[in-house]
Amino acid sequence: MSVTQKEKADRFRALHEGPGTFVIPNPWDIPSARILAGLGFQALATSSAASAATFGRRDGGLTRDDALAHARLIVDATDLPVSADLEKGFGDGPEVVAETVRLAAEVGLVGCTIEDATGNPEHPLYDFRLAVERIAAAAEAARALPFPFLLTARAHNLLYAHASLDETIRRLQAFEKAGADVLFAPGLPDLAAVRTVCTAVSKPFNFMVGIKGKSFSVAELAAAGVRRISLATSLYRAAMTGLLEAAREVKDAGQFSFVERSATTGDLNKLMRV
Repeated sequence: MSVTQKEKADRFRALHEGPGTFVIPNPWDIPSARILAGLGFQALATSSAASAATFGRRDGGLTRDDALAHARLIVDATDLPVSADLEKGFGDGPEVVAETVRLAAEVGLVGCTIEDATGNPEHPLYDFRLAVERIAAAAEAARALPFPFLLTARAHNLLYAHASLDETIRRLQAFEKAGADVLFAPGLPDLAAVRTVCTAVSKPFNFMVGIKGKSFSVAELAAAGVRRISLATSLYRAAMTGLLEAAREVKDAGQFSFVERSATTGDLNKLMRV
């Protein structure tokens, strides 16, 4: 690669230090990563659900080794900084989360997200104290690296029953104090809630586009105080929607009108620089 990991890390940190709001899209394979780079995006992030889909599995169905191997493919696809969605860190204990951060750095990542969701439907969120300890351990591991690895802490309270914006803010503020560099709360219901969260924290806030009825424009999010906008599985789902529509047109109607509105192979190769 022509760009070192430290150079990527420095560029990634600079994006968060502003000015302005930037979009970090989520590729799921080498071609999508290269196309997004060719379109001019400045950084990339993996999506746990889209990554799992490349293995034919559901979100949460990858082992740590699988997720990191997939992340390495995205890292090596372009010269852009890459952050990875590493779910809960592939373990409950803070020491496991810390090891996941160290391993993430070894595959070339310059950042990752760690969430407070357990994966257990009966107890979907880690207790407050353990959730904070897990982020503190991840932050300590990140600080020990020889380059600025950006840790994003995700509070998932709003995705479950008895959602509470106050509890989400309480967790985000605690994660910030524990050393998180970026804060993230998927499921914010409206722009008023986005503004409230952004006002309540001092670190950059990441808004996740991709939930129907709860996705807003770049201009609106920037005005609300958002620094980074991620797209979760939305681009993967958009691509698969195109595939479904084209395949159904062929199977059900025997027609091929999708060809007329499709990018050419040459156009795609030009974006991928191949």
